[in-house]
Amino acid sequence: MKIIFADADTLGNDISLESFQTLGEVILYGHTKPEELSSRCNGADILITNKVPVNETTLGSNPSVRYIGVTATGTNIIDLNYTKSKQIAVTNVKGYSTQSVAQHTFALLFYLLEKCYYYDQYVKTERYVNDTLFTHFENKFHELSQKTWGIVGLGEIGKQVADIAKAFGCSVIYYSTSGKNQNANYQQTDFPTLLKDSDIISIHAPLTPATQNLFNRDTFSQMKPSSILINVGRGPIIDEAALYEALTEHQIMAAGLDVLSVEPMSKENPLVNFKDSSRLIITPHIAWATVEARTRLMQEVFLNLQAYLKGTPRNLVL
Repeated sequence: MKIIFADADTLGNDISLESFQTLGEVILYGHTKPEELSSRCNGADILITNKVPVNETTLGSNPSVRYIGVTATGTNIIDLNYTKSKQIAVTNVKGYSTQSVAQHTFALLFYLLEKCYYYDQYVKTERYVNDTLFTHFENKFHELSQKTWGIVGLGEIGKQVADIAKAFGCSVIYYSTSGKNQNANYQQTDFPTLLKDSDIISIHAPLTPATQNLFNRDTFSQMKPSSILINVGRGPIIDEAALYEALTEHQIMAAGLDVLSVEPMSKENPLVNFKDSSRLIITPHIAWATVEARTRLMQEVFLNLQAYLKGTPRNLVL
């Protein structure tokens, strides 16, 4: 059996894939362009992919592929109608990054809330050297306790963030973008109320027609000028041109982003031009990528494939 990893670089070279060699011949490609997928999968039985799109155009000439393991939760890269028509099994992995993404949410928040960029620069530019006082608090900051934290999307990650925020003394409210998530531990509210009342808003929702550009010029105008927006969900949930305007015009205080509408970041992204790191921090889609989370991910991908080969499928999307 032949197992192809289409984009192994997305997993990191510190994560062992040796277990897959017990299941068949393993061929690793660090990065695969869509137009390269068909030839690279020639004669392959199993395809493991993270971001390489799979559809009739990219895979159509490879009837040997009978299983696709997605090394992520989202399966939007897979044309499920196509794979169904070809009787190709598709699996994904859920829940592997909950702790990691929740942790990164607070990393972004505290960097902004505690003015870490300003104070780091204050010390590194040697303004603190032989200063008059032992302390310096020119750039004012506030406690997280007693703030209202609004959560958009109260799934597993959203619930983890809510629990941590509560432990810090926050009042937590949430808006369910699908209307399906109900949690008696936290107050559910409508979107305008969440915008108006929240000091911090964190996004943990999937990208759907209902969440596309959910944050736009109108919604930013409804937020507190002192508010901080964190997005670890999906990039297109925020209209980035509108966010640039909101930051420039001080409609909101700050934003921390781990996801963007186009990744890697496009030169056309207006946020390229916002250079104030005390009010905007962007990380390159790393919230999910702690060593522990990536290790759990690949353990689950292996177990999914092993179960499929034994005839007892798990985590089947299709």
